[in-house]
Amino acid sequence: MIESSYFLYVSAILFALGFAVLITKKNLIMMLMGVELMLNAVNINFVALARNASDPFEGQLFSLFIMIIAASEVAVALAIILKLRQHYKTINPDLLDELKN
Repeated sequence: MIESSYFLYVSAILFALGFAVLITKKNLIMMLMGVELMLNAVNINFVALARNASDPFEGQLFSLFIMIIAASEVAVALAIILKLRQHYKTINPDLLDELKN
């Protein structure tokens, strides 16, 4: 049986990679993928910690809610990104400065 600490290490690495992608990329789709990596890291944590909990379904239920929220987030974010691309002809967030003033 694999120890829970290994899952936590993988989760921490995934979260760090997702955060790095989120703050370094200049593309809205890549930023969305970074957020998805971070949400999957949280899912791994919930499932790994649920193995040792008194009620193992609790962590899995939270993980299921996160997957539902992530799917909804992707659908809404991609629709917004497509409209931004259609209107501004770019998905670089630094070039979308029309709403600043």
